[in-house]
Amino acid sequence: MSRIGKKPVQVPAGITATVDGQKVTAKGPKGELFFVANDEIKLALEDNAVSVTPVNDSKDARSKWGMSRTMIENIFKGVKDGFERKLEINGVGYRASMQGKNLQLALGFSHDVVYEPPQGITIAVPKPTEIVVTGINKQQVGQVAAEIREYRGPEPYKGKGVKYAEERIVRKEGKKK
Repeated sequence: MSRIGKKPVQVPAGITATVDGQKVTAKGPKGELFFVANDEIKLALEDNAVSVTPVNDSKDARSKWGMSRTMIENIFKGVKDGFERKLEINGVGYRASMQGKNLQLALGFSHDVVYEPPQGITIAVPKPTEIVVTGINKQQVGQVAAEIREYRGPEPYKGKGVKYAEERIVRKEGKKK
């Protein structure tokens, strides 16, 4: 039994949610998102909450039960508050700047890396060594942050590169005589 899936997802104030068969749509101040559940999951909107139940007791249905509830909870949070991911840049001469809507990164290559964010994602650079990725879709925000980090991931000897703000780099000692 899914402990997460048993709990119904409360619809927050200021958000209108509709359930149409397998599709849950949420409209809020930040925008509109939808989630289409698998056929092995049954959705119902009752008492201002979306309840998620498996159609049968098969392993496949039970495995999608908790994930479907979490996805619905994420679209509610996304249209209400949005999601944010912070990145930090460490290293001499490594910096970020905005070039219109595009992100320009100086990461020690012979050329600057220019990253064009997809639709619905906003990138901000409050400091030259800090990048903030925001949007309403949690998956898309995480994907954009991962793509930016991929250009120059943190290395274990000096910690140079692009890392998540909450990430801890395990440092290595280096050579000994």
